[in-house]
Amino acid sequence: MNTLELKSASKPRLGFLSSKYISVIAAAVLFFIAFIAGSVLYRGFFSAQTFFNLFIDKAFLLVSATGMTLVILSGGIDLSVGSVLAFTTMVIASLTEFAHMNPFLATLIALAAGSLMGFGMGLMIAHWNVPPFIATLAGMFFARGACYLISIQSIAMRDKTMQALALWKLRFGHAGFISINVIIALVIILAGIYISLYTKFGRNIYAIGGNETSALLMAIPVKRTKILIYTFNGFCSAMSGVVFSFYMLSGYGLHAQGMEMDVIAAVVIGGTLLAGGTGYVFGSVFGVLTLGIIQSLIMFNGTINSWWTKITVGVLLLAFIGLQRFIVAVGDKGK
Repeated sequence: MNTLELKSASKPRLGFLSSKYISVIAAAVLFFIAFIAGSVLYRGFFSAQTFFNLFIDKAFLLVSATGMTLVILSGGIDLSVGSVLAFTTMVIASLTEFAHMNPFLATLIALAAGSLMGFGMGLMIAHWNVPPFIATLAGMFFARGACYLISIQSIAMRDKTMQALALWKLRFGHAGFISINVIIALVIILAGIYISLYTKFGRNIYAIGGNETSALLMAIPVKRTKILIYTFNGFCSAMSGVVFSFYMLSGYGLHAQGMEMDVIAAVVIGGTLLAGGTGYVFGSVFGVLTLGIIQSLIMFNGTINSWWTKITVGVLLLAFIGLQRFIVAVGDKGK
C-alpha cells in the first residue's frame, strides 16, 4: 500500500451507503422505534418535552461520550471518566461553598484539573507504553480518592449564581424547554464532530485507530496525538462534571459510580468500533439517547424493575458488538 492509499484509508468515508454507517443507522432506527413504541403504549409519552428530557437527563453522558468516542476511535479506552466527573463536582462545590470563590473561576480550575488528569494518563500511555486500561484505571482510583481527600460527605452548592444557572430554562413556547446542561452538551458535541471530521487532528485519530504502524509510516505524530486525545477526554469528563453539578447542585465522591460503563456502552451502541478506526460522534449521541429512551420506557411503565435498564443495555451492547463483528467480517471478505 502506497502513501496515497494510506492517507485515503485514514479519512472517514462519508456517505450513507458505507458499511461504516450501518451501526449508526441501526442505533438511530432503534431509538426512533423505541420512541414510537412508547408513544403508542403510554399516554403523554409523545411530546416535545419528553424528547427534551432525554437531553436534559443525559446531558452529562452526551458530553462524556463525545470525548470517549475519540478515545475509542484511536483504539484506546478510558475508565476514569466517572471519577473525574465526581472530582469536578467536589472541586466546584468546595471552592464555592468553603472558599466562597466565584463559581466561574471555580469551574475553570475544575476544568483545568480534569484536563491535567487526562494529560497525565495520555503521557503514561504514549511515552511509557502503559496499556490504556491500566493507565486509566490508575486515573480512576486517583480521581475517586482525591474526592474523599476534599470531603467524605456530600457538599451542597448554595451559591446563588450556580442555583440560578441550574434553574435557567430556554423555552420553546408551549412545546417545552431545555436547560443550560443541554446547551453545553450541544456545543461539546458540535466541537467533537468538527474536530473528528474536519481537522488534521481528527484524521490522525482515525489513522491511529485504523493501523498505528501505518500511521507511524505516514509520519503522523502518534505520541503527541494520543496525549491530546486523552487531554481532550479529560476536559470532556470535567465538563460533564460541570453539567452534573448544575443537574444535582452538589459535589459528592459517590457521584457517577459505574458511569464509565454507560459511556462505553453508548459509544459502542452508537457504532464506534471497539478496536478503533471506525465510528462517529453523532453516532454516540444516538447511543446515549437510546439508553435514555429505554430508561424512560421503564419509568413510564411503572411496574418493571429499574434494573431491567441494565439488562436491556447489556443485551443491546452484545447485539451491536455482534453487528460490528459481522460488518468487519464482510469487509474482510470483500477485500
